[in-house]
Parts: sequence; C-alpha cells; structure tokens
Amino acid sequence: MRDNMVIGRNIANYRQFKKMTQHELAEAIGISRGYIVVVESGGRMPGIKTLSRIADALEVTIEELLKEN
Repeated sequence: MRDNMVIGRNIANYRQFKKMTQHELAEAIGISRGYIVVVESGGRMPGIKTLSRIADALEVTIEELLKEN
C-alpha cells in the first residue's frame, strides 16, 4: 500500500504541475476519472501499461512516477 501512496502522490503532483485535471488525464489515456481518483489516493496500483500511458501523458518517465521523494 505504501508504494501505491507514493505513485499516487507523484501522479497527482505531476498532473497538477502540468495544470491538468483528473478528467483531462483520464481522457488522454482512455480510462475513467474515477480510476485516476483511486490511483491518486493510493487505493490501487496501476498496471505497467496504464502507468506507461500516464507517464507519457504527463511527459515524465515511469521511474519519476515510482520515485520516493
């Protein structure tokens, strides 16, 4: 669960830095906004394909999303 929190927080931080809403990110990668909410809150770990699409949409590497700050 701790890893989920780190990834979720990183996704939220990068998304906000890019001035994207959860809805815009969800549309960009073809998933529901609800899924983004769950991931950002640490409730779910995205699969590698979804994580890759999120990284691409946010213009960061997967490693940056996984990095604990």
